[in-house]
Amino acid sequence: MGAEFEVRPEAQDDIEAAALWYESQRAGLGERFVSEVDALIERIRSHPLQFPLVEPPVRRGLLHRFPYAIYFVSAEEGGGAVLAVLHQHSDPDRWRDRV
Repeated sequence: MGAEFEVRPEAQDDIEAAALWYESQRAGLGERFVSEVDALIERIRSHPLQFPLVEPPVRRGLLHRFPYAIYFVSAEEGGGAVLAVLHQHSDPDRWRDRV
């Protein structure tokens, strides 16, 4: 997929805050978190429609080793945006303000 797929600033802040927290728990864990987020974002870019709709047009991808979800929108013609990267036990409606 060659279209633009951005990580919005608020989502980047989510990633950085979580990575810092994990790194404070154990050296290297923050880096592992970021690596898993990056890998999932690549899967989202490549195959966005494989992820379930949470509420149209927002879809959600789940990390495997960390209890986080990536909320994103995708355009039919390609491209899209990561709206939020949130802990699954946080307020489930936090991403709605970012649509």
